[in-house]
Amino acid sequence: MDAMMMGVMSDEMMSMPGGATMDMTMMQACMDACAACEQACTMCAMEMMSCAPACMNCADMCHTMMRSMLRMQGMTPPVMMAMLDACIAMCQMCMDECMEHTGDAVCQMCAQACQACMDACMAVKESMAA
Repeated sequence: MDAMMMGVMSDEMMSMPGGATMDMTMMQACMDACAACEQACTMCAMEMMSCAPACMNCADMCHTMMRSMLRMQGMTPPVMMAMLDACIAMCQMCMDECMEHTGDAVCQMCAQACQACMDACMAVKESMAA
């Protein structure tokens, strides 16, 4: 379903208002990273550690980022950049919190997912700026 949706989106939404273009493969990778981060953060929050609030907020931000990327019509480049910045900031905060629990495998997995999500969001930002 994701591949079908991305095919339709790439045909209809290759450029955003204002002339910015979006690499649909990169966007899909970013959404996948956001989804993985959302799932890891949710699992981590269920451990009831001190990072739970950060993890739940990060999960919510990743979910919002994915939904925004799927609704690109009417999305202006400055708005998309702000959303990507917010997602990157939330992932950084969550990763920092989870890294404090070095002995917990779930927290380590969550921190890795946050890093991957940040990397994917930064790649999308860089492609939009080019």
